[in-house]
Amino acid sequence: MRVTNTRNLHGHVIQQLGVRIVSGQLQPGDVLPREETLAEQMAVSRTALREAMRVLSAKGLVEARPKVGTRVRDERYWQQLDADVLAWRCASMPPADFVQKLVQMREIFEPAAAAFAAVRRDAEQLKQLETAYRAMESARNTDEWAEADLHFHEAVLIATNNELMTSLFSVVETALGSFFVQSARKRRDFKYSLPYHQQVCEAIRLRQPEVARGAMQKMIVDSHTNMSGKPRTRKSA
Repeated sequence: MRVTNTRNLHGHVIQQLGVRIVSGQLQPGDVLPREETLAEQMAVSRTALREAMRVLSAKGLVEARPKVGTRVRDERYWQQLDADVLAWRCASMPPADFVQKLVQMREIFEPAAAAFAAVRRDAEQLKQLETAYRAMESARNTDEWAEADLHFHEAVLIATNNELMTSLFSVVETALGSFFVQSARKRRDFKYSLPYHQQVCEAIRLRQPEVARGAMQKMIVDSHTNMSGKPRTRKSA
């Protein structure tokens, strides 16, 4: 049955082809089937397919070349921080690689964000951070915990009062959400990292930037240890 509702276009063609490319089912240099053939295979109109290809091209995943057709681009051209591309990578990446790369990204900006938040936050932003922390305290299961955890880290970034820093959240939201769910499910006590969140929250409340930075760094390292399956030592706990 041909998909004709244009509102379903992104969820059909872009999702299907994007996942195939990012997961490696389609390799760089592979030429996609001719337009009419691909449209028939994906049960969409040729017009809808062209619109989807424009989106995938903007994400750096494909390019159209005269006399060659549409082919998959090399990974170095992908818009790696595009929300869709990042989500597809997180879903297809081996768990160990996903954890390692996300931890590296977090270590670059989250400790600094916590320090900036301690200096620049206002009363309303502190209230939002404390609300997220209390939601983590009262979480009854891993899903509630992960959602509250995500709001906590978003609140830290917002409290920096740096719109460029805040925009990072929309980029890494999907990856972080997946990470928090996986991390919580790794341990019987899914609230194991609550003390670190409390330290970050308290340091931001007291306007102690270096304390906030250090607590966030320890939180990231501890969550990495948890996800890697290594035993947590007395010092790390």
